Amino acid sequence: MTAGLLEERRFDDLSVAQVLEAAGVSRGSFYFYFDSKYDVLAELVRRAVAEGLEAAGPWLARPADKVAALRDGTIAGARRWRANAPVLRAIVENWQSDPRLTDLWLTQMQSFTDATVAQISADAEAMAYLAGQDVAAVASGLTWLGERLYYLAACGIPPFGEQDALIETLVHMWASTLYGKSI
Repeated sequence: MTAGLLEERRFDDLSVAQVLEAAGVSRGSFYFYFDSKYDVLAELVRRAVAEGLEAAGPWLARPADKVAALRDGTIAGARRWRANAPVLRAIVENWQSDPRLTDLWLTQMQSFTDATVAQISADAEAMAYLAGQDVAAVASGLTWLGERLYYLAACGIPPFGEQDALIETLVHMWASTLYGKSI
């Protein structure tokens, strides 16, 4: 219900009363499970991020064709972001508004960065190409770049509102950064 409300209004304009009305639950029931609307958003974000990590699976599986796997994972990621756009827009726009959301978003983004570091570190081709670069910094940069471009796409901001532009840009950035390959 809250995700639906976020399609209509911004998170900072959303009240607990509106969440209660949309969900058809009592205030007591709500507060039994959640301390605030921030906790509701946090739970929705955890679910969306879990789907996002699944989307990265093709590349994280250490495939033979790394660029094709990056493309597959990026396409799946774009689908997941689009499906969860209201929730993900809300966290990107509000993660610094509440310490719990700050901790949550930084932790969730770090999970993507950690997976990327592990993948790069296990990939001799990427390690050779990056020769001497700080792998954690490169992984973090790529992860946050993806977050920002997926966010712009979720908001319909050109050119990234067009899925092909989003996918081609992300795949190019990752492939050229990690493997020195243009697509």
